[in-house]
Amino acid sequence: MDQCTIFKHNHDQRYPDLICEVSHEGLEVKSTIQIGKGGESHNGHSGWHTVICFDRTDAGIQFIHVMFAMLRGHQEPDADWKYVGSRVKEDTGSRRTETYNTTGIGTTKLRDGSAYLVPSKVNFSRWRQQRNGAVPRHSIYFKSLADS
Repeated sequence: MDQCTIFKHNHDQRYPDLICEVSHEGLEVKSTIQIGKGGESHNGHSGWHTVICFDRTDAGIQFIHVMFAMLRGHQEPDADWKYVGSRVKEDTGSRRTETYNTTGIGTTKLRDGSAYLVPSKVNFSRWRQQRNGAVPRHSIYFKSLADS
């Protein structure tokens, strides 16, 4: 994204990953091979987040799902992140970095903000929705009166 958008790389190990040169808005970028999964982060901050789901193929990778959402940080009321913690490995004694996962509402917000999706790769029956308020018009879940 740094090379082809107005979002530029922030700094290594700093939140957010990218900063817009014009608005100075940040964008945190995460990727996963777990299609349908929400967000996972080491900080659970408020702000814009994108989660990019992909599949490995013989030719490289295939993008399956790209989601965007403005998420409320773990310290905010009605947070979109929940603290998962960290675990100590029994055999080495090392501790994994603390982790936050999106709540049901946070995950639904990300899915509402789907910018790219390969429907044949998604098991929609496993996607639960949890939200406050109506389905936004931009959501993949939105049904207009014309669709009824």
